[in-house]
Amino acid sequence: MISTAVVEALGSFVPKENIRLQEPMAGHNTFRIGGEADCFLQLENETQLKGVQRYLGLAGIPFFVLGNGSNLLVSDSGYRGVVLQIGQLMSDIRVEGCRITAKAGATLAQAARAAAEHGLTGLEFASGIPGTVGGGVVMNAGAYGGEMAQVAELVKVVSGEGEILELDNDTMEFGYRTSSIKNHPFTVTEVVFRLERGDREAVRRKMEELAARRREKQPLEYPSAGSTFKRPEGHFAGKLIMEAGLRGFQIGGARVSDKHCGFVVNMGDATAQDVRDVIARVQEQVKDRFHVELEPEVIFLGW
Repeated sequence: MISTAVVEALGSFVPKENIRLQEPMAGHNTFRIGGEADCFLQLENETQLKGVQRYLGLAGIPFFVLGNGSNLLVSDSGYRGVVLQIGQLMSDIRVEGCRITAKAGATLAQAARAAAEHGLTGLEFASGIPGTVGGGVVMNAGAYGGEMAQVAELVKVVSGEGEILELDNDTMEFGYRTSSIKNHPFTVTEVVFRLERGDREAVRRKMEELAARRREKQPLEYPSAGSTFKRPEGHFAGKLIMEAGLRGFQIGGARVSDKHCGFVVNMGDATAQDVRDVIARVQEQVKDRFHVELEPEVIFLGW
């Protein structure tokens, strides 16, 4: 539990109306499940983030930085710590020439739409990814042949000590669903994308085409965290899961999607434990049959 003294201290960094206690996390992730966080803070700017992050670090209080929660599975028992949300209150987008500067709380879809409106090409692949700009660069989000590594020119972060740093593309050390930030206590606050001039209508048509492909092939009608597993080298996770006979496999309200076996979906009444149990069973059976280790893309919080 978070003490009254800690809440008062946090109130010196952020407006009290931005602090919530025992916040249900089901409303803050795309699985739509999970228990309560002891404390939930909505951040408005870098100054607030620097102060809060430094205070929590010195006080030894666990915290988790949240974007859109699009790759997050929160335990049914919740999270014993402080959740720092970088979302709508930090979502400004600025376009200058061929560069887009987006605050970390802007969604990737918003950034892609801004690019389209200004006739810039390069971000079409991100238009259907449900995460935020900040989360997207941390995990080098990608789809349909594009990824953050191709377009992120500069990433602004706050370190665990409260310093503001600027990381260029090389320093980010982008890899498949990873970046250097995963190994450092950095929080992304802003990203500069470098794009190219394109035909506005052609960019919009490409985004519409990709959206149609998503609707056709992905179970967007159910809550999920997108692709549940990373792509194992030399294989496709969904194909391995299907060939292991797990299409439609279900525990409680969690199910391997019939439409795309790479997705574990919430059929409406799943618990977080249901989802984790399905993930574990899939990993076990794929390993037993094909000797391939499936690594989840999903982040487990509060377990």
